Amino acid sequence: GVLLTAILLAGRTASAFTAQIGAMVNNEEVDAIRTLGLDPVELLVLPRVLALLVMLPLLTLLAMVAGLAGGMMVGAFALDIPPQTYFTRMHDTLELRHFLVGMSKAPLFALVIGLIGCLEGLRVEGSAEAAGRRTTSSVVQTISLVIVLDALAAIWFMEMGW
Repeated sequence: GVLLTAILLAGRTASAFTAQIGAMVNNEEVDAIRTLGLDPVELLVLPRVLALLVMLPLLTLLAMVAGLAGGMMVGAFALDIPPQTYFTRMHDTLELRHFLVGMSKAPLFALVIGLIGCLEGLRVEGSAEAAGRRTTSSVVQTISLVIVLDALAAIWFMEMGW
């Protein structure tokens, strides 16, 4: 659940952050913020990253519940597994640690998505074409890094016995 949610948010949110901040850079709004004596990171980056730190774990929880419900529906309608049997088997095999492992990765992924999306937006120089290139770059970087971090976390949790 957490990986799919992070990939979806990496594609949607990182690109939006990059495009929004990149447009502000092109329109010299970020320079105006600096001229006013304000920090663009505090004003533009921090709220976006904090919002992702709150929302990605919530969306991950929703994705986990939807995945379990979807598994029950497939079991019931396609495999002739009664819902009671599904829930009994789920109760026997799932442990709290499975939930905790998934939820522990959500804030890390949110941080990566938010920071890369905002950083790429702040690095826009010149035209709308440059903003488009940076937007594409942010999506590729966030999706790739989320997948790599998930793989590393899986290895780490496996070695820890989780």
